[in-house]
Amino acid sequence: MFTGIIEEIGTVTSIKRKSHALELSIRAKVVLADVKRGDSIAVNGVCLTVSSFTHDTFVVDVIPETFNSTTLANLSSNARVNLERAMAANGRFGGHFVSGHVDGIGVIRSIKKESNAITKKIEVDFSLMKYITPKGSVAIDGTSLTVFDVDQSSITISLIPTTQYDSLIGDKRIGEKVNIECDMLAKYTERILTSKTGISKEWLQDKGF
Repeated sequence: MFTGIIEEIGTVTSIKRKSHALELSIRAKVVLADVKRGDSIAVNGVCLTVSSFTHDTFVVDVIPETFNSTTLANLSSNARVNLERAMAANGRFGGHFVSGHVDGIGVIRSIKKESNAITKKIEVDFSLMKYITPKGSVAIDGTSLTVFDVDQSSITISLIPTTQYDSLIGDKRIGEKVNIECDMLAKYTERILTSKTGISKEWLQDKGF
């Protein structure tokens, strides 16, 4: 489990490509402070498992499912990536519930500077729009953000200066792709409501709703 608060920006030092799979070596500092083999680290919002590490790098494997459904396949050597360790049980919860399981890929369609904020409109697959609501939460490349507006096929976010500097979303340009993870509470609610053994309209009526 993650919070969407980026801890540092790392650098990809090497990539080993294996058909529809990758082995990434990433240079970092903060996330290596207490790292152990088997730990989870979110890389651009994708939960990956540390297979090995040194004092300044760690290695993770990207399997075909992740390769095909996220932007990690587009990484190159020296690319910068958002990094966050799995949340500690005694830590502050500064963002929202982020699983590191990407729901889809978005494309930045417009960028606007407004005073000290940067507003970005991101095209999102129509199938994901039902999970996104104005003033709700969304994780973009692992960064927890508030949705300021939605339409039929896109969402609008506004970046405060801290987010612009501490994560990569501020540097993303028009046409660039980003990983999208919708609010898991919305997804679980839909699952319950549509499950044959879950909550139904009749069940709600029977309970007085």
